[in-house]
Amino acid sequence: MNIITRDVPPRSAWQLEQAGIHPLLAQLYAARGVQSKEELDDGLGKLLLPDTLRNTQAAAVLLADAIAAQRKLCVVADYDCDGATACAVAVRGLRLLGAQHANYLVPDRVVDGYGLTSTIAQRVKDSGADVLITVDNGIASVEGVAHALSQGLQVLVTDHHLPGDTLPQALIVNPNQPDCTFESKSIAGVGVMFYVLLALRAELRARGVFDATTQPKLDALLPLVALGTVADVVKLDANNRRLVAQGLKRVRAGAVPAGMAALFQVAGRQTTTATTFDFGFALGPRINAAGRLSDMTLGIECLLTDDAVRADELARMLDAINRERREIEGDMREQALMMAESLFEEGQDPPPAVCVFDPDFHEGVVGIVASRIKDKLHRPTFVFAASAAPGKEHELKGSGRSIPGFHLRDALDLVAKRHPGVVLRFGGHAMAAGCTITEDGLDDFEQALNDVAQDWLDEATLTRQIETDGPLPPIYRRPEMVDTLHQAVWGQGFAPPTFSEEVDVVSQRLVGGKHLALKLKHQGQAVDGIWFGHVDPLPSRVLLAYRLDADEWQGVRRVRFLVEGAVGL
Repeated sequence: MNIITRDVPPRSAWQLEQAGIHPLLAQLYAARGVQSKEELDDGLGKLLLPDTLRNTQAAAVLLADAIAAQRKLCVVADYDCDGATACAVAVRGLRLLGAQHANYLVPDRVVDGYGLTSTIAQRVKDSGADVLITVDNGIASVEGVAHALSQGLQVLVTDHHLPGDTLPQALIVNPNQPDCTFESKSIAGVGVMFYVLLALRAELRARGVFDATTQPKLDALLPLVALGTVADVVKLDANNRRLVAQGLKRVRAGAVPAGMAALFQVAGRQTTTATTFDFGFALGPRINAAGRLSDMTLGIECLLTDDAVRADELARMLDAINRERREIEGDMREQALMMAESLFEEGQDPPPAVCVFDPDFHEGVVGIVASRIKDKLHRPTFVFAASAAPGKEHELKGSGRSIPGFHLRDALDLVAKRHPGVVLRFGGHAMAAGCTITEDGLDDFEQALNDVAQDWLDEATLTRQIETDGPLPPIYRRPEMVDTLHQAVWGQGFAPPTFSEEVDVVSQRLVGGKHLALKLKHQGQAVDGIWFGHVDPLPSRVLLAYRLDADEWQGVRRVRFLVEGAVGL
């Protein structure tokens, strides 16, 4: 492990401080590429314009015509948090804008697989719909779209995933499709749908359906946009940060859908002090759990209902499913980690890529387990489970997580080309991807992935690095500073502040058998620390990487360090 310090462009930091930004925040923002206070302006007026996202105008016309003709609209969702929030935004938004018939259908992870399949398209047709709208999926659904069109459905694909070599023959809104000049290539699926609704509202204004004073306020959807954006771990570029910041402001002000409010409550979090961490680690996992172990309809219904009692009921169900997910994941993680560690001798380095499979693994949890192994071993990791879909018993469904420098989807593409017939389906992003392979192709897949990793990765990329913001001046080690940092928008590509410096370890003990509680001396002063999920003792002096947190004991708030990594000195 290497703990390194980010460079801070002194001129940028000085300009931000001169513009009135808090000195510590000025340093943090400058280190993340922010050069002016204007880049931190999270006003709605600073959002990228909808007409720069290719085909939003055509999508607006299609939907406006459908609403005018009272056609039936059906949203085909994905079964993760981005897909669930995108579906809720689509249905809520379309109804706000006058759609009399706007419903949804969400595939079952096990039975239907991913995306708009021909079977799903047929179910949409059989439901009596006239227009099919995908959210957070569809860019790879060439056959599903073709089937929908053959059944007389109009099809609008809204997605953000990377396209394959062939695009479906439908109207597509996706910033990553060819010839799209939209600057935010990292926008989440829920953000794409929000932009389509903005364009639709403008089209309806142009048709005289609304004017500036009577048009519905779509900003009520921003808490959902923020939740899906953070939970999908997309890069928080300037536009995404604005969407998240706007959503957080509304949540903190109490302008939050009933289902989100109920999820905050069951998670033991406060809406008034909501942070991106709440979205990513409290609400997101509870919604995702429905898609992993049950039916994402539960999650979508929770986000759609305006009935507080119903919202509370659904949130409690999601919380219970998430607890079950944690138990399954814990058992799988231990088993998978033992299998992964059996791939190399003690004292040796792990192979350049890791693949594990067990017939008893639950396919809904393989992605989380892959993430845990990736974090532990710092290797691109795939975890496979046997497909539970009828007629697919000889297929394995895998989910992968990657490390910086290894583009997972591109790696899958190369494996599929080198070994035709092994990879049946695949898709995803640089850091997370999924695939389906033949049962007897597992060994070939593992070898092929390792070959690609051997070619692409070197010693530097195979060594875990923790980027930090350097030492924390003691003047900022106070609860008010923790609150200031937590109020800001942090996430993927705009990393939360992590500090590093040499500290003395005064004492250490295990808590709950799996966390290391520390008494530290930081610049001559005592401070508590906790390293979650770490059990190995530390030497008396270490270079410590940590984040700031505040806990309360007997009515007194104190700063503590959340340890991210340590190197003995």
